[in-house]
Amino acid sequence: MLRRILAVLAGLIVGSICITVVEKIGHALYPPPAEAAAGDMEALKEYVDQAPFMALFFIIIAYALAAVVSGFTASKISNNGKYTAAVICGIIFLLMTIYMMASLPSPIWFWILGIFVWGLVFVGHQLALKTIKI
Repeated sequence: MLRRILAVLAGLIVGSICITVVEKIGHALYPPPAEAAAGDMEALKEYVDQAPFMALFFIIIAYALAAVVSGFTASKISNNGKYTAAVICGIIFLLMTIYMMASLPSPIWFWILGIFVWGLVFVGHQLALKTIKI
């Protein structure tokens, strides 16, 4: 039981790191205004509303990578062959994604991809099953 709890926590941590790294790359290529970067929610809403497609698509890429990596990590650490730990990571990230999309003006394509991309935790789970057990 403790191993499965730690597996979920590890999956969440690794997924969060992936999101942070890819979003940093996206911000380097498409920098937000200083006010938005400083945490001004109104400036951030304005930026997201006017952001180029690729600036938002980097977030989807971050979510996709995080889904695969968190599903892989959680499944690998839980080491029981079940996808439960990966699904829990996916659900937690999905809820956080929905909260962020509801807080900021997001286009419909972002909503669709932002929700469905978390299904990639199953890809991470399958990859974990195909590698050597730890």
